[in-house]
Amino acid sequence: MVSAVALDARRAREVLAQVVDPEIPTLTIEELGILRDVAVEEGRVTVDITPTYSGCPAMDLIRRQVRDALVAAGFVDVEVRTVYAPAWTTDDISDEGRRKLAAVGIAPPRRLDEVTVPILCPRCATDRVRTVAEFGSTACKALMVCERCGEPFDRFKEL
Repeated sequence: MVSAVALDARRAREVLAQVVDPEIPTLTIEELGILRDVAVEEGRVTVDITPTYSGCPAMDLIRRQVRDALVAAGFVDVEVRTVYAPAWTTDDISDEGRRKLAAVGIAPPRRLDEVTVPILCPRCATDRVRTVAEFGSTACKALMVCERCGEPFDRFKEL
């Protein structure tokens, strides 16, 4: 038998699985790996999120989005906590998140144990790419260009 608390926690997680990252709205906070924990105790929902880096300017907005999504789903007492340990790494991005990044033209980060694997163009899948600038549209991305298809693209840096 599943308890009401477990059902509420599952429902809260389902709601939060739809909250998108404001900087990369193709990804949810769950796919990005910053949604760490969801607990329900005595009607209070406690959500733990971890920033991608300590100075992430999107964290205030993400906290508001988390709270607003849960309140809209009927949860009244919501606490959103920022946790720093364990630190977020790009390995926390889910396989679905990586697929979604590539689908919108952003080269996903390589796994930390595979940084010697070539970076591939998300449009034509060649490894004939070069870095144009170490910083792209956000600090966590580099601007690259494909030498085969000529398209510029962001590459999500490994952290």
